[in-house]
Amino acid sequence: MPQAEKVAHLADYADTAERQPLLALRGISKTFGTVKALDDLGVAIRPGEFITVVGPSGCGKSTLFNIVAGLEEPDAGGSLAFLGKPSRARDLLGRVAFMPQRDLLLPWRTVIDNAILAVELEGVRRADARRQALAMLPEFGLTGFEQRYPHELSGGMRQRVALMRTFMFKRDLMLLDEPFGALDALTRSMMQRWLLDVWQKHRRTILFITHDVDEALFLGDRVMVMTARPGRVKLEQPVNLPRPRRPEIVTSPEFIALKRTLLDAIEEESMKSFTTSDKPAGTA
Repeated sequence: MPQAEKVAHLADYADTAERQPLLALRGISKTFGTVKALDDLGVAIRPGEFITVVGPSGCGKSTLFNIVAGLEEPDAGGSLAFLGKPSRARDLLGRVAFMPQRDLLLPWRTVIDNAILAVELEGVRRADARRQALAMLPEFGLTGFEQRYPHELSGGMRQRVALMRTFMFKRDLMLLDEPFGALDALTRSMMQRWLLDVWQKHRRTILFITHDVDEALFLGDRVMVMTARPGRVKLEQPVNLPRPRRPEIVTSPEFIALKRTLLDAIEEESMKSFTTSDKPAGTA
């Protein structure tokens, strides 16, 4: 093969690899007894993307996360591919980093020892894990707090420790389930900007659940709006806003127009869930 053709071939291969989804879900459904939580859900997530997920309460966001984390198997009939290979949900257990809503810090462990917990459980020597964590403390805003205990930290600092633990568990895909939901508005805004700085440095792929539309738009490359139960994807809204995202972008006409689109979609689905819950038993 001539050199020019070889270079072009390699470039095409690299471009194809970059565009190949890290995670692809097709026709995913999940039923618990008589309740159908998800129905024919499909989404593809590319490497390095920051995808935010919004939707009415009870739409199956947490069920989706549990499937992607390998904690729940979907119903038969759908397909799941990870890194281009067909997989079962259970194959993803331990291959995806998952941070739930609560920080789940162990009260008897210091900041540094909470941060290294996941890698320590993987078999990394404690001394080596601590060295790695100490090098990461500055970018997580925790310098000088390595020997503090969880009860000595603010809510924002506890979340930074939990996120550091998640980042140290080096996985291609990170699932963040409303990590800032319990924080006050000012701390939440600061944490959002801090998270984007860390994400842009490490470029991990992130799937992020939130109930806050402003947060979804400010953080995401795409916002995935889910329908009322049974959950499926109603809308995938690209967020073509410049990065790095500045705080003032939330008052720009472009941001406000995107917010209106998302709010309309969510309100429509929320009304459906109210209508369904108001129906007498036995009605269709």
